[in-house]
Amino acid sequence: MAIFYPFRNVGVFITLSLWVLVSAICAWGRPATFVQDFRSTWSESHIKQIDQGRAIQLILDQNSGCGFASRRKYLFGRVSMKIKLIPGDSAGTVTAFYLNSDTDTIRDELDFEFLGNRSGRPYTVQTNIYAHGKGGREQRVNLWFDPALDYHDYTIMWNHHHIVFSVDDFPIRVFKNNEDKGVPYPMMQPMGVYSTLWEADNWATRGGLEKINWSNAPFYAYYKDFDIEGCAVPGAANCSSNLSNWWEGPTYQALNAIQNRRYKWVRINHLIYDYCQDKSRFLVTPPECLAGI
Repeated sequence: MAIFYPFRNVGVFITLSLWVLVSAICAWGRPATFVQDFRSTWSESHIKQIDQGRAIQLILDQNSGCGFASRRKYLFGRVSMKIKLIPGDSAGTVTAFYLNSDTDTIRDELDFEFLGNRSGRPYTVQTNIYAHGKGGREQRVNLWFDPALDYHDYTIMWNHHHIVFSVDDFPIRVFKNNEDKGVPYPMMQPMGVYSTLWEADNWATRGGLEKINWSNAPFYAYYKDFDIEGCAVPGAANCSSNLSNWWEGPTYQALNAIQNRRYKWVRINHLIYDYCQDKSRFLVTPPECLAGI
């Protein structure tokens, strides 16, 4: 079913339910298919349309994992998707949803990585941020629900003020723009939207102690209801610098009271690793860790 939305602002507004993309370059959007607006990045045979094209299934087996990406890149905005992760014994697998500038030397990247685990143990989501080629900013949160039972919403908000990673509207990580303090922040490079399912049992589960059990293969992850609202590149030249874009408004410049309470709840109860606290890696606390949110 094609869905149309009114024009929000002079930026580019895109909403898509996995097989439908709506672009607000003009007053009304256009319907488009997944094939038109996304591309397989590897092992296309392991990406399947299901539910009459309303969702897709990624497959990991001993032959290959797989991945896909948006055909366009975006500079600032909000990206979300609903994902249902691998059930049961998923140790050694990684399901990823991320933004990437696809530039080798000065890469910008915003990562959700879902680290599989043995049956009965919680799924861990790792976030990481690369800015101006520098990464190593891993944080890990144990999800407080079983993400394999149903779809859940995972969102990255990226504007001039901060980057917010959220799970079902619970912020789990905030990275503030502190360029004025010498902290790199992704400002200039547009990023594509990517997702992959792959084997990484050398590090994914308990630091590589838990290996993938191939007798449980194939492994499946499911995706639907993409939502991308941002400045498409190529697109309007002034979009990314237009501070009247809705995602740049006062409501989105800092967490509100409810979001802040949820953020603190997650950090107190479910955060299991924070690079900011890792003295074995950083004898001097990284400057962004002292800046707050």
